[in-house]
Amino acid sequence: QLMLTFTLGTFAIALNHLLLISALALATFVGWRVAKRGGDNPESALFSLFLIGMLAARIAFVAMYWSHYRNDLWQIVDLRDGGFLAWPGVIVLLLVALYRGWRRPGLRRPLGFGVASGLLFWVMATLSLNIYEQGTRLPDISLRNAAGETIQLSDYKGGPLVINLWATWCPPCRREMPVLENAQQQRPDLTFLFVNQAESMQSVATFLETQGLSLTNVLFDRSGRLGQAVGSMALPTTLFYSPAGRLLASHLGELSNASLARAMENFDTPNSNPNPASAPATSSRKLPCPASATC
Repeated sequence: QLMLTFTLGTFAIALNHLLLISALALATFVGWRVAKRGGDNPESALFSLFLIGMLAARIAFVAMYWSHYRNDLWQIVDLRDGGFLAWPGVIVLLLVALYRGWRRPGLRRPLGFGVASGLLFWVMATLSLNIYEQGTRLPDISLRNAAGETIQLSDYKGGPLVINLWATWCPPCRREMPVLENAQQQRPDLTFLFVNQAESMQSVATFLETQGLSLTNVLFDRSGRLGQAVGSMALPTTLFYSPAGRLLASHLGELSNASLARAMENFDTPNSNPNPASAPATSSRKLPCPASATC
């Protein structure tokens, strides 16, 4: 089974975030062990390199998707959208590590081994996770539409698919919904499904109406089976599937215009309109929709 989150009691963390933290912990441990044989403890240097790399990754992301940030500069410092470009961050981290090693000879060996072990672990683990994720398929699960009719999720195969798992009690869900509403209106070549998790149709309809948002394809998963099937125990979760039903990408947490634009780049033909009749006709109903958040 695919696992997108690691859950311990009521605590949930995205698996890719856990890998990043594990890489830092491994780098710190290896650097400390090497320093015991001779050299300076690189713990503080490794932590500052981690922060510098994250900052560089964020700046690179904002620069690439500047058109989505220029009208709302406060979004630049809102890291909840997960907007980072990894490789610019890695390059800056390596350059700063080389500079610090050059300035402090006693730090070179422990810092070098720490950075190398952490980066190697992160690259291999991330690649393995991506390969595993993208081998998974759209679950064959029964849902209900706004009219109370039972449909199969697999009936939506045949075109690019974006599935958002949300709930009315999830604050980030509310914040991201206008972003998803706008994307649904701007991208008729994609099918957006808004799958509510474990709430009644009446409470969802009332909530959506008060938001003044208009969405099609609001579906209901009363038992939360879809979240279990895709391995996500946190909301919001947004999944991106190819026309063949293969998972292309996933995003845990609140989406911004920029992070959604990046995720939708995974679709090979963004301007095509593949078989719009593939979605069940009974599943569409104009309704206001909420926003998603990491809860």
